[in-house]
Amino acid sequence: MKRWIPFLKSEPTVALVRLNGVIASGARGQLNDQALGPILEKAFRRGKPAAVALEINSPGGSPVQSALIGARIRRLAEEKEVPVLAFVEDVAASGGYWLAAAADEIFADPNSVVGSIGVISAGFGAHVFLSRQGIERRVHTAGGSKSMLDPFRPEKEEDVARLKRLLGQIHGNFIEHVQSRRGDKLDKSEDLFTGEIWTGSDAVDLGLIDGIGHMMPVLKDRFGDKVKLRRYGVRKSVFQRFGATLAQDALSGIEERAEYARFGL
Repeated sequence: MKRWIPFLKSEPTVALVRLNGVIASGARGQLNDQALGPILEKAFRRGKPAAVALEINSPGGSPVQSALIGARIRRLAEEKEVPVLAFVEDVAASGGYWLAAAADEIFADPNSVVGSIGVISAGFGAHVFLSRQGIERRVHTAGGSKSMLDPFRPEKEEDVARLKRLLGQIHGNFIEHVQSRRGDKLDKSEDLFTGEIWTGSDAVDLGLIDGIGHMMPVLKDRFGDKVKLRRYGVRKSVFQRFGATLAQDALSGIEERAEYARFGL
């Protein structure tokens, strides 16, 4: 009723978007631009939020999806002139930190894992196993690089060099994003871009985050005790709710646990 009566003052409202899980396109991840796009649009455009809070718990994932989501957050923040506050839970590493860096301010628990500003590519080699089993691998391509890093063939130096060049370019884009967002807050005496991770306490000193703090105390301190939260999140379909995608969910769960395990979580 209050919104229809102009002389009554409403309590400040903060739009809350939870960013939880691995960042990947399609069904492989909960966090991708296709799924989050409409949610972020609503969070910034519905009513006049005093701020948008990002509740982040992500070990990273796709650099492309991280960049798309981060760019959308910045575009909406500038269009609607709404400040963005990020709150790290267990981890904001790799792509998870990319998302956090899209915020105007970042807060974390002293025990949160932050950083991992690097790029990784992992695979396996099974050519020796196949040879021992008497299995012959047959590959036919049009284009000399089409079978690059085939796990069933011996690794080639030129393929590894090509991969490292690609990883270096993506790493450079990650570094540029962090430097453009964090600016002079970063500790210039430390090399922050080696893929190293830090606790929230150390991340403050390095300028990777702005402070130690949990969401509600920070929001109440910033907007008053009567601040209200309006929550936004990805909703599962009816089929997902009733277990119609159990196999896919199980595989995604294994992949997600492996990603978190890299950070001891």
